[in-house]
Formats: sequence, C-alpha cells, structure tokens
Amino acid sequence: MWPRSEDTEELLAGVRRGEDHARDKLFDRHRNAVRRMIDLRMDRVLERRVDASDIVQDVLIEANRRLTDYLANPVMPFHLWLRQMAKDRLIDAHRRHRVAARRSMDREQPLAAAPRDNQSTVDLAGQISDDQMTPAAAATWRELQRRFQEACGRLDPQDQEIIMMRHFEKLSNSEVAQALELSPQAASMRHLRAMRRLRVHLADEEQHLDGGD
Repeated sequence: MWPRSEDTEELLAGVRRGEDHARDKLFDRHRNAVRRMIDLRMDRVLERRVDASDIVQDVLIEANRRLTDYLANPVMPFHLWLRQMAKDRLIDAHRRHRVAARRSMDREQPLAAAPRDNQSTVDLAGQISDDQMTPAAAATWRELQRRFQEACGRLDPQDQEIIMMRHFEKLSNSEVAQALELSPQAASMRHLRAMRRLRVHLADEEQHLDGGD
C-alpha cells in the first residue's frame, strides 16, 4: 500500500538538496496511501459530515510545513511519520464532530470501523477460513466477505487496528512495532492474539448461520 521505501529515500535526498520537484513528487506519491489509510478508518457517520479528501489535504499541508524538522531528526521512516499525522488528524475529526453532533454519533467507534477494502478483505478471509469453516460456509466469496466483515466488526479497536495495519496497509511487523511503540515480539504477539479472536468470531458466525438453517 505504501510507496517503496527506496524510492522515498531518493526523494528525501532530493529535498535535502533543495529540489522542489522532489518535494512535490514525494507528497504526490504518498497521497493515495494516505487516502486509503483514512478511508479504512472513517466511520459511516463521519463520512457524511467530512470529505476524506479534505483530511488528506490537511495532512499533506501539515507534513510539508514540518518536513524540514523531520529531515533534521527522522525518528521513524517517512511513511510511518506521515501515517501518524493522518491518524492524529482523523482522531481530531472524530472528536470534533462527536462534540458537534453527539447524539447522532454516540454509537460510533472512532478508528474502529470494520475494514471495507474488498480485495484485502477477501484475501484475508480466505487465509483465515482455510480449515476453519465448513465448505458450505465458503461456497461463495461474497458470503465469506460478508461474514468476515461481521466478525471483524466485533473485535475491539486495538485488534481491528493491528489487523488493518498488517493486512490492509501491508505494514511489516517491525513497522507496526515502531508505529505502536512496541517491541517486535510484543507486536507479533498482539497480531497473533487478534487473529485468534477473529477466527473465534468467524466460527461463532458460522455456528449462528448453521443454527438458523
């Protein structure tokens, strides 16, 4: 999902040399990834109030303003620095609109919406469902996708977040560890626990459906 780190490093080197086109290209290359990261986490009520493109633009403007400071002290890879900025902006948007329209948004869970990236959902559902669900449950990909989304929606926000980071943003375990300020071992264990809970919810969904037949 995120642009290749090697290409990003080349563009950052160009920015250090004062090349304006490198700065513009750097942010253009990351625009779609930032948009996808935000789309994965916006709940449907907020979507009706805020244009995701506006959040993306705000993130890129802030990143451009702070880029010199980042280059002086790059404490993390550029894409992790950028996604953290995007996450902070999205949290602010949820809080701001929750205060402005608390009654209509009380049931929403900021940054914990079930993933809606169709291809990633299908891929991950297929990985999890192997040897876990009956052949009847996997008769069609559409039904499997629906069940996966139901199961993922029942996870707590922490579990949903690490699943989105690993399987939808395609971040490595070490990148997740750095973003969440965990050790690699702790990040790996958190991911393993989240996947186990997801399998349990998938099994519960399957039993519920079988019982209703």
